[in-house]
Amino acid sequence: MTTEKKEMEVVKGLDLERYMGRWYEVASFPSRFQPKNGADTRATYTLNPDGTVKVLNETWDGGKRGFIQGSAFKTDPKSDEAKFKVRFYVPPFLPIIPVTGDYWVLYIDPEYQHAVIGQPSRSYLWILSRTAHVEEETYKQLVEKAVEQGYDVSKLRKTAQSDTPPESDAAPDDTKGIWWIKSIFGK
Repeated sequence: MTTEKKEMEVVKGLDLERYMGRWYEVASFPSRFQPKNGADTRATYTLNPDGTVKVLNETWDGGKRGFIQGSAFKTDPKSDEAKFKVRFYVPPFLPIIPVTGDYWVLYIDPEYQHAVIGQPSRSYLWILSRTAHVEEETYKQLVEKAVEQGYDVSKLRKTAQSDTPPESDAAPDDTKGIWWIKSIFGK
């Protein structure tokens, strides 16, 4: 028996300037674009003068920092819906192939401290926070927001975060892109 999933509702009137800054990944669906054992995963967003957003995604695996840079832009600049396209060039060590995906803000709390991010196929899901750790009750509320959008949250996995998240320059970079290559093969 198949159940029809309702159309996803996205945030309207997102204050992009308030959204900028660092977000920690609290939980996500496993993805071939992220290392299986990645920890301290986070994203940093910076607004560019042309209205696009610089994206820096970082994760640590085996003591090494893996990262990829990209850009995001509104799907429809005239719409007030928080629907974006994110573009990365892969592989990170030789960025020549553009990969574009959807980035929809499904929920943002009034203080811009917690967010639920998804995309129309419901194959990807991220729960983000301005802090590396969230209270269990807050986490459950964010998961419930994903359920309301039709997500099968049984695939959701919490992301390991240190009590003191590392700084970008505190660990050697994975300059060869080993994490990215391993992630393609599900390692």
